[in-house]
Amino acid sequence: MGQVVDLGATEMAKSKNHTNHNQNSKAHRNGIKKPKAQRYPSLKGVDAKFLRNQRFAKKGTQQALAKKAGKA
Repeated sequence: MGQVVDLGATEMAKSKNHTNHNQNSKAHRNGIKKPKAQRYPSLKGVDAKFLRNQRFAKKGTQQALAKKAGKA
């Protein structure tokens, strides 16, 4: 009839919410490495006007080098 149900309210609260123990040692065990630099970084998101001019400049440089190679 008068059963008492324990809802776990008598347990102590957990005290440890965060720890960074040993993480630095683990990270340095194999060394923290810099990301590999790509040879040609992406031009995604670069100003369109600049890209257009760059394209023409490259073409002009190619033509000048070809002309110079033809003379020599």
